[in-house]
Amino acid sequence: MDDVSHKRADLESCPPGSNGRDVALFNLAAALRNRFMKGGKFCDLDEAIILLRDVLGLRPSGHPDRSSSLHGIALCLSNRYNSQGAAADLEEAVTFGRAALELRLPGHPHRAVSLYNLACDLRTRFQKHARMYDLEEAIELHRAALELRPSGHRDRSSSLDRLALCLSNRYDSQGAVADLEEAVTLGRAALALRLPWHPDHPVCLNNLACHLRRRFQKHTRVCDLEEAIGLHRVALELRPSGHPDRSSSLHQLALCLSNRFDSQGAVADLEEAITLGRAALELRLPGHPGRAVSLSNLACDLRTSFKKHTRMYDLQEAIELHRVALELRPLGHPDRSSSLHRLALCLSNRYDSQGIVADLEEAVTLERAALDLRLPGHPGRALSLYSLACYLRRRFQKHARMDDLEDAIELHRAALELRPSRHRDRSSSLRELALCLSNRYDSQGAFADLEAAIVLRYAALELCPPGHPHHGLLVDRLTVDIRKGFQNRTLVHNLEDPIGLRRAALELFPSEHPDRSSLLHSLILCLLDRYDRQRVAGDLKEAITLGRAALVLNPPSHPSRASALHDLAWCLAKHFRHQPIAADLDEAILLQLEALQLLTPGDSNYSEYRRCFVTYLQMKINSRVANVSPSAPNVAHFDVNQVIRGFALEILKMMPTRLLYTLTGLLCNRDAQISQFMGSQQYNQLLSSCRTCTPDQRTTLIHTTISRYFQFVMFSHRWGVNEPLLRDAEGHSIYGMSTEGGFGKLQAFCLRACEQNYLWAWSDTCCIDKDSSAELQEAIGSMFGWYRRSALTIVHLSDVASTSSFGSSEWFRRGWTLQELLAPQTVQFYTQDWSLYKNLSCSNHKTDVSVMEELEKATGVESRSLLDFSPGMDDARSRLQWASLRCTTRPEDIAYSLFGIFGIHLPVLYGESAEKALARLLVEIISQSGDISILDWVGEASSFHSCFPAHIALYQTLPLPQSPDTDEQSLGESWKPLLSPALRKLYHSLTESPLPQFINRRLTLPSITHGVTAVWLKEADPSAPSYKYKIQASGLKSLEITLSDKLEDAAMKRGALQLVRPWHSNLLGPSAELDATTEKQLLSTLGRPYSALLLVQLPHNEHKRIASSTLITAESADLESILQIKVSALNVV
Repeated sequence: MDDVSHKRADLESCPPGSNGRDVALFNLAAALRNRFMKGGKFCDLDEAIILLRDVLGLRPSGHPDRSSSLHGIALCLSNRYNSQGAAADLEEAVTFGRAALELRLPGHPHRAVSLYNLACDLRTRFQKHARMYDLEEAIELHRAALELRPSGHRDRSSSLDRLALCLSNRYDSQGAVADLEEAVTLGRAALALRLPWHPDHPVCLNNLACHLRRRFQKHTRVCDLEEAIGLHRVALELRPSGHPDRSSSLHQLALCLSNRFDSQGAVADLEEAITLGRAALELRLPGHPGRAVSLSNLACDLRTSFKKHTRMYDLQEAIELHRVALELRPLGHPDRSSSLHRLALCLSNRYDSQGIVADLEEAVTLERAALDLRLPGHPGRALSLYSLACYLRRRFQKHARMDDLEDAIELHRAALELRPSRHRDRSSSLRELALCLSNRYDSQGAFADLEAAIVLRYAALELCPPGHPHHGLLVDRLTVDIRKGFQNRTLVHNLEDPIGLRRAALELFPSEHPDRSSLLHSLILCLLDRYDRQRVAGDLKEAITLGRAALVLNPPSHPSRASALHDLAWCLAKHFRHQPIAADLDEAILLQLEALQLLTPGDSNYSEYRRCFVTYLQMKINSRVANVSPSAPNVAHFDVNQVIRGFALEILKMMPTRLLYTLTGLLCNRDAQISQFMGSQQYNQLLSSCRTCTPDQRTTLIHTTISRYFQFVMFSHRWGVNEPLLRDAEGHSIYGMSTEGGFGKLQAFCLRACEQNYLWAWSDTCCIDKDSSAELQEAIGSMFGWYRRSALTIVHLSDVASTSSFGSSEWFRRGWTLQELLAPQTVQFYTQDWSLYKNLSCSNHKTDVSVMEELEKATGVESRSLLDFSPGMDDARSRLQWASLRCTTRPEDIAYSLFGIFGIHLPVLYGESAEKALARLLVEIISQSGDISILDWVGEASSFHSCFPAHIALYQTLPLPQSPDTDEQSLGESWKPLLSPALRKLYHSLTESPLPQFINRRLTLPSITHGVTAVWLKEADPSAPSYKYKIQASGLKSLEITLSDKLEDAAMKRGALQLVRPWHSNLLGPSAELDATTEKQLLSTLGRPYSALLLVQLPHNEHKRIASSTLITAESADLESILQIKVSALNVV
């Protein structure tokens, strides 16, 4: 018989009313609590609490054992709080603990125990609510208990240890170093009393190690950290697998190793920290109170690993872990701001690596939320101010919105005030504020900003002497700002200062240092500026030497190679002007050409590099230093050859990588295309003409000749059997292949192109390496542009006879052929036997009226879009409707085929579901344009987001027709303008409403909301399934909706549902002041029927769309209901 059974038997022998029943109840409760402590069964603890409450009833005030009962129930309630987290248990434990202490006056043998336990409960309440008075009282109580437990007392070590923990907590909250020092001293004293065989020896090891780690963080004494690591390792050995506190030791040791990596940079420490962090997380399963901390710290270590090794999978995992941790730290959690801040950091890092704008937007949103939680006085406020300012500056660099930069400057100033002299992060605030002011100078030209930036950089430089990791970067940026002032003659700083600073910095940076190349670049610019001012030839020669050194540091494929080539070419061209040595200019031309070929039109430096290239060529022509004959005084044959090749490469960049040469049927890559041209008669004629024309005529002639030569034809068709692929066509003439299936089709296509004097042709069958995901991604992203730039697109309709109409052709049902119809300016349709459709001999079938009528009927696309289509977000709903009747072989391609039509660049992820691919497209559309018309669909909702359809086919339903003229007439001839304050307020709220935003799978949707007040089920057909409801909503006429799923009972309750009208300010047309005309337009717009969304409210102020089987047509009840309209931003998931 176990102790509990024995005590039950004792209780049964003491029926109610008998003497000794209170003792029997108390003893059984004690036995149950002991069993709970060993086995963890909550039912034992719950029963013990019930029994102790009965004991209290039997031991009223004045009873000699009442204090024991109070103390016992306080212990049990504290245990239950620690296990289940019910705050009421903790509050009651404190109350009973105080009552017990009041009965155990000084001199009572158990007073020390009551002091100790009440102090522990108060510290626990402090950890819950962060109320300092709880912690202060806990410290005083522990000190009183310690006095009652002198040296030799068996519980002295517990009082020492707990008092140390409280002091450590106070240090964390208030930063008093004396508390931390006392915590270490007390922790050592506790450890000295708890020898290795003591059951709480590992606890003391762990706690002392934590105090030492805190002291390391304060004073950066490595000896503290080394001792902490040693103590944690010993504690970990004493907590083997299965020990309840093993996860704590793993977690704390990981923290220490991470700190040592930050201090000393030993990669082994970081790797071990990650390994230990993973082990701790595996032990802290969902529901464990320490899981969020383990998730957060492991994520931090993975982000550190990413910064060290630039492995994206580390950063991706860190982001996922931080998201999970954030979910475990809801609003009100003391560590929520930390999770928001750290997740924002990771997203900012991913933006820096991959350039995903959504990451930067989310980082700004999260850091703002963190800052809102870190009120003045919070220890992390300065960090959040600083971080948010950095993200806003990045967003300014992306979108050039001055309000972002202004906000960043104000935030950095606020952070700087919180980082006074000697603060370890003051130099970072000085550096970043200077950068923002320098950016504002670049945008607005205010000289005061540039002066302030320079002053701040000097201040930061004083805090970062030579040897500091940021010294070189500060020198670089300081001299850039000084050089700006020098160039604009707005500042009087001497260039000797930045040149000297950079030379000194170069001596500190070895050749492999990542900032050496940047310093060389800026030093070259300073030397050239001084040369322009003082004409010291030595500066020019030094600049050339440094330019060659920079080029060595930027080998081919390096992202900065184009800049290094351009710098050296510039130096050599200047030297040629100083001393006309032909070799310098020839080298400058070759270097600038290579730099130009590394860029594409549209790159930020492309126009400047091309201008320099042309300038150097003109210098070559004008100098007459080339070895030319008197009869050909313009330019050497070698020079023209290089110029022509450069122009050809520039034009080919805008064309497909591989093209079929229609004269031979061979597939040619870029080199082969250039070779064909260089060996052609057109090239020879161009060379001859260049020798006899002026430089300006020469440039036009070269560009015209090359553009005409490389005109190409695109092929559009329905894939069939036996289509030739890249491996079939490479190295073989297509004219020598079999004429069966797709091979014959490809031959006929090339012959038709050749017949019309086009040398180059492209087909999606053999001109793309479909085994290369990178090439496939590039082709899909470029295809719309290729069809747009083609001289002709040939469409083969394999299922249309020569005498038939093409309206029923399968070509009009395929996904990819939509952009192949819209993009090209010139199109010819060929039938099954390769005769021109309807024997039309015109060069462009888009100019034939009858063909255009048939195209409109077959596609549903109006003629103006067929003739002059522009890619972009305009009328997105119509573009989705065009594609809704089309399909693709790979389901996800239906979304990819629309990237070009919408002018969107997104990753192509073959293997993802069509539903997700469509959702990514819709996210990008709404993020870039805010177009809410894409929410207008009926049918099944996507699992990705409730506001998106599961299939593109759901856009087939036509949106609700608009008839503004009729609407305005419906106001009545007796209508008189109101121009009331309420109407003005409504008008301004509608015109100034924010744009929809989609972040982290949450749509922030500005909407006009109408709460549903009543719902009735009218008809139900579960076999369909179909459920028809009648709905009444505030401010709307009653309406009926049809759903495929029955509404849950919770949704039928009043206030659970809302009918909303998604709102965009462009629904009112161009913004203008409210007058009689715009008032009539406003009332007309708001009074006409519209397509509404049905939303159900979820926890945490979120909503979810309920998909309907038919359009939900809503209409305002009357004029008064219109005037009461308000726009709200709803979070829809």
